[in-house]
Amino acid sequence: MMEVEVGHHSVLLTRTEGRYSAIGNQCTHYGAPLSKGILSGHRVRCPWHGACFNVLTGDMEEYPGMDCLPCHKVGSRKVYVSTLRQEKRIKSMGSAVPGVTHTIILLGGGAASLSCAEILRQERFGGRIIMVTRDDLLPYDKTRLSKVMNVESETILLRRREFFHQYDIEVWLRKEALSVDTDKKTVAFDDGSVQSYDQLLISTGSGTLFSVQMLSERNVKFYMNDNVTEVKGVDGKVKEVVLKSGKVIPADVLIVGVGIFPNSQFLQGSKITMDSKHFVIVDKYMRTNVPDVFCAGDLATFPLAMAKNRLVNIGHWQMAQAHGNGGGSSKFLALYIKDDEVIAAAGLNYDPAVSAVAERLVTGNVITKAEAQSDDLSWLQLS
Repeated sequence: MMEVEVGHHSVLLTRTEGRYSAIGNQCTHYGAPLSKGILSGHRVRCPWHGACFNVLTGDMEEYPGMDCLPCHKVGSRKVYVSTLRQEKRIKSMGSAVPGVTHTIILLGGGAASLSCAEILRQERFGGRIIMVTRDDLLPYDKTRLSKVMNVESETILLRRREFFHQYDIEVWLRKEALSVDTDKKTVAFDDGSVQSYDQLLISTGSGTLFSVQMLSERNVKFYMNDNVTEVKGVDGKVKEVVLKSGKVIPADVLIVGVGIFPNSQFLQGSKITMDSKHFVIVDKYMRTNVPDVFCAGDLATFPLAMAKNRLVNIGHWQMAQAHGNGGGSSKFLALYIKDDEVIAAAGLNYDPAVSAVAERLVTGNVITKAEAQSDDLSWLQLS
């Protein structure tokens, strides 16, 4: 694996299993040089935040990040680079199909909801996708807020408005869910409207909880037994913080660091199961206890494989994106059994398993019921 310059453009050249490939060298998350990362098989892992890309296709296989990498043609002695200025590539996506009324609501405008919306369109879901957020902005990169204090809101948007129009993803801004009726499959909002759904993803994240550290000896001034009542600004920039006591504090930067609590108040009284801290409990497929209702991101408590499937809550950007991917993608392999033998198969997004079963059957190789029910599906690999 090595970095090469082609027309002042950085390209990652790799050789895996005797095959050469060339993709963009800059990670689509924050631009790290992938040539400094780790290559394992057909995957290269970013040295900064761990995003993974397939070196044969340029497709992103693990988060964080939103986009894939450009993939270039490699000859025996030459690399043919097209679209030199393109450092990112949006994976092929579909849009809404006329006449399809199936509706999926995504509550929350963060990483999990956006990831779910995109994977749905990538899998060619042709129904209606509605993303609902109480924010004023389209989904934005919240990780930037702790790194760049004077950032303009337009510069941290994960996708532009034109993107959502192109792929028929509705985004309802400044709208908050008040309740969910899982029997009627409806969501009620603060403006009095009610929207029905076929599937629902709840990814409303978490809010803030008060906590302090005694840093007075380092010239940190505390205003005890007081509250912030107003933040004043000019042209979108903070200028003053007003306290309940009437005290006005001039400010150039306002940092809100007061802990978190799950944004699940609107689920109180619903049939959706939550834990003692009011996080929503899901299984490994991000499903709640209620059919057609999923949960992802900071709000979810889920079985973590590396913790022996113990239920955990992890408030992390990369995890939220992975959750959204899981909530938006579906795959299965159904094996039909008669007289203790597999006689047919059907699948979704499980290629080439069905073809492998067909080849086994046509060549006279019996697939037993025991093999079909086993967690070990190595028998699908054809020699």
